[in-house]
Amino acid sequence: MALHAPVLVLKDSLKRESGARVHHGNIQAAKAVADIIRTTLGPRSMLKMLLDASGGIVVTNDGNAILRELDVAHPAAKSMIELSRTQDEEVGDGTTSVIVLAGEMLHVAQAFIDKNYHPTVICRAYTKALEDAVAVLDKIAMSVDANDRGTMLGLVKSCISTKFTSQFGDLIADLAIDATTTVGVDLGQGMREVDIKKYIKVEKVPGGQLEDSKVLKGVMINKDVVAPGKMRRKIVNPRIILLDCPLEYKKGENQTNAELMKEEDWEVLLKMEEEYIENICAQILKFKPDLVITEKGLSDLACHFLSKAGVSAIRRLRKTDNNRIAKACGATIVNRPEELQESDVGTRAGLFEVKKFGDEFFSFIVDCKEPKACTVLLRGASKDLLNEVERNLQDAMSVARNILKNPKLLPGGGATELTVSASLKQKSSSIEGIEKWPYEAAALAFEAIPRTLAQNCGLNVIRTMTQLQGKHANAENAWVGIDGSTGEIVDMKDRKIWDSYNVKAQTFKTAIEAACMLLRIDDIVSGIKKKQPPGSGPTQQKPTIETEGDADNEQMIPE
Repeated sequence: MALHAPVLVLKDSLKRESGARVHHGNIQAAKAVADIIRTTLGPRSMLKMLLDASGGIVVTNDGNAILRELDVAHPAAKSMIELSRTQDEEVGDGTTSVIVLAGEMLHVAQAFIDKNYHPTVICRAYTKALEDAVAVLDKIAMSVDANDRGTMLGLVKSCISTKFTSQFGDLIADLAIDATTTVGVDLGQGMREVDIKKYIKVEKVPGGQLEDSKVLKGVMINKDVVAPGKMRRKIVNPRIILLDCPLEYKKGENQTNAELMKEEDWEVLLKMEEEYIENICAQILKFKPDLVITEKGLSDLACHFLSKAGVSAIRRLRKTDNNRIAKACGATIVNRPEELQESDVGTRAGLFEVKKFGDEFFSFIVDCKEPKACTVLLRGASKDLLNEVERNLQDAMSVARNILKNPKLLPGGGATELTVSASLKQKSSSIEGIEKWPYEAAALAFEAIPRTLAQNCGLNVIRTMTQLQGKHANAENAWVGIDGSTGEIVDMKDRKIWDSYNVKAQTFKTAIEAACMLLRIDDIVSGIKKKQPPGSGPTQQKPTIETEGDADNEQMIPE
């Protein structure tokens, strides 16, 4: 028998695990992540205290904020944490539900993996279950009038009732609705675009009470005027010019040297600089502004010319703030003073005022007519409280935005999941072949959400779940669920416990697609070399050459 050529086996840099063991490891890692934040689901949920890298503490029950601080090594756990971030960026709510659901989907799949079901079969069944679940959502969804403030308020309140700030009543919901309706832009055909990130700025100022928080009809910036003694700090109906060019003498692009032979030349040079700045200021003053704001520097000389003309000026403003001011007061940001036109001047602001909070000065450009940008001013006792309020406000604004974009509601309190679960169980009897069992398991996995809610309320889980399943058995009573505050089984319409359609649909899609992705992984191949113990020195390991007999069970790389 002819011997095969020797093969080279790289032992250190490639570590391989068998498929079943990898599946088991991935499922365990996903379950571990889900268990961490399982207790933060629902209105009666626990809080987590996190220690961040810099030694600070964060107290929160926001799923995404908790998982963001986790330091995990397992790749599957990292993938789960990524889900929460995706959910937060996409719809802003449901960050805990998506992890709990994905963890449960993987948990029920483990039994099939152990019975040697092929992962592709399980994934196919899950994908079918997802399509049917979304169809059920469409069936039970209820349309709502986005212009009805009472309905919007109830919806946003029910979505943030699980958050820490729910104890402050309607405050956060009011702020969120005011802010999102201010910056909403009609795109026609009943569509609205609400850009929270760009046009809503949340400004946290420690001090005062939380009840002092409000949505400003305009913009607030952490800046004072350039020359406080000479320039006005309060202007009614100001004419505002926004620039993103420096109001100082241009410096050379590279290091510029000027050699002067006569003393008079030096004076000519200085005179030219002064004239250049005077010329720029004259071009601006031609439009009789009351307030000039620039993103770049503003020299002392320009400050003198502007203050002499009774114009207030603010310099070195952030580009994002400048964009918000432009949206609020109707101005256009100009790159070159010589290109200024009357239409570029902002006249929609009602008041410019500088106020002092604590040790810092803040400029307010408020009382704007139809502003398309706004600032939410948050006041509170401590920075930790303000940070948590801001996180909750972001979630509330996302919920309000989702309703403006797609005004459809679903029942909260686990009612949606129970309805979906009951419908899928009924449908599973009509599915033929081996996919029937994973499909049925996916239907059961949806019950993880109401079960977790019942656990966090301190109820008898088995009794509560049996009652709920009885009510949902015929796919009727779609709106019956758990009131997370009292633990009662009630109609969600009566208690006004609602969820946004966008959030629920996104939660189901993200969770099931992620579960399918993790089930499809059958190998973890690590290309990371082991660290050598200190003091051993950089000894080069020779590759070992093995014969066919030794190499049978190894991962082989041919020469």
